Amino acid sequence: MASTASPTAPTGLKPGVAPLRAGKGHSFLWRRLHSLSGIIPIGAFLVEHFISNTEAVKGPAAYNGTVRFLNSLPFVLFMEWGLIFIPILYHSLYGFYIWFRGDSNVSEYPWTGNWMYTMQRWTGAVAFAYIVYHTYTLRFTGEHLASNPDAGFEKVYNQFQGHPWVVIFYFVGVIAASWHFAYGIWLFCAKWGVTTGDNARRKLGYICVAIGLAMIGMGVYSMIGFLGYHAGASGDTLTKIFH
Repeated sequence: MASTASPTAPTGLKPGVAPLRAGKGHSFLWRRLHSLSGIIPIGAFLVEHFISNTEAVKGPAAYNGTVRFLNSLPFVLFMEWGLIFIPILYHSLYGFYIWFRGDSNVSEYPWTGNWMYTMQRWTGAVAFAYIVYHTYTLRFTGEHLASNPDAGFEKVYNQFQGHPWVVIFYFVGVIAASWHFAYGIWLFCAKWGVTTGDNARRKLGYICVAIGLAMIGMGVYSMIGFLGYHAGASGDTLTKIFH
């Protein structure tokens, strides 16, 4: 009596980590761009941004000096829109599109991969809300920092002082962005075939945890610089820009 062979379980990537495959029309290209954009340029910018913000611990002069330097770079407007705003907008909107079309299977199959997939989507949503708020309030409202970089420290300082919910939102946003980026590195390497086999992915996982914790540490460290500052304590004075 002939028997029907049961389908072979897929091997390779664990549940929740779908590999990039060709033959899916334009979606293959869009997914590749989405995956790549999370590392370059968005990931590179995020690392630079977190490192630059740690200058806040040194006081207004050091932080404002960094703001002044970044705004003095050639083609800064092109870099701002072409390498930051547009890539972030594309990565976020296409990420939402993937999320709404996907199925994480968390409740039916509570594997680690599916939980991580779900966390990646939710941290992406929180990070997007955080980035929109952060960019809008610092870039498009109030004092124009490109014209007056010396107002940079005070602009963030005034957001925090007397506004505990803003501080909490920033804290949650830093954690979400750090998680999303760190696990995004792991996903990128798994999807693009950089890491092959469970052992390689496990080792990369430890590295990504360290990256995530380092990013959170830098973000919180920067916030402490604003929250712990007392005008005149280090010889720096704030230029009053709000009346």
